[in-house]
Amino acid sequence: MVLQSRLEDKIQRQLQPAHWEIENESSKHGARLGGESHFKVLIVSPLFEGKSRISRQRDVHSLFAEELAAGIHALSLRLLTPQEWQESGAESFVSPNCQSK
Repeated sequence: MVLQSRLEDKIQRQLQPAHWEIENESSKHGARLGGESHFKVLIVSPLFEGKSRISRQRDVHSLFAEELAAGIHALSLRLLTPQEWQESGAESFVSPNCQSK
């Protein structure tokens, strides 16, 4: 799990997460066993406060630029502030079906 480890490391070092989760969903999208092409990522960070959802997504995509270039096909993101996490959690965080199956 090389790519997943790199994502985890960057989240911990760069985003000051109060909570985070990564799920490798590659096997749900026809990837070979042990593949790393589809990830579902939840990050709760105070660094997201005052930023729009688009700005948060851009920040995380920029942070993961090398990993995206190295073969990640899909990255489902849920990026919340600690207050948003307290209010809503992640109950409705479901990745969309992949169209390249």
